[in-house]
Amino acid sequence: MIDIGTVKAHLRVFHGHEDAYIQVLVEAAAQAFNDQTNRLLVDPAQPLPDPIGNALHPTKAIQQGMLLLVGHWYSNREAVVIGTIATALPKATEFLWQPYRWVNI
Repeated sequence: MIDIGTVKAHLRVFHGHEDAYIQVLVEAAAQAFNDQTNRLLVDPAQPLPDPIGNALHPTKAIQQGMLLLVGHWYSNREAVVIGTIATALPKATEFLWQPYRWVNI
């Protein structure tokens, strides 16, 4: 969904040792978007299905939310961090993804 070079630039990673791991994080972030918005992200190189339904190509806002998640997961590889004080950007990913939420009525 996002070029690995773009993701590595966001993470400030300048080696190829973790490319496979970073790719897994990108795929997990895309799945998180799908799960939180009830949407289906389609790779921009692929056509949207017919009928489109809830499918869409990733926008810049969707990609930015994915980069935020990948950056968080890359820096924090465990569920709990001990001995540090951290603050999260308030609802950054949710703010970026909320307009794309698909609600069945």
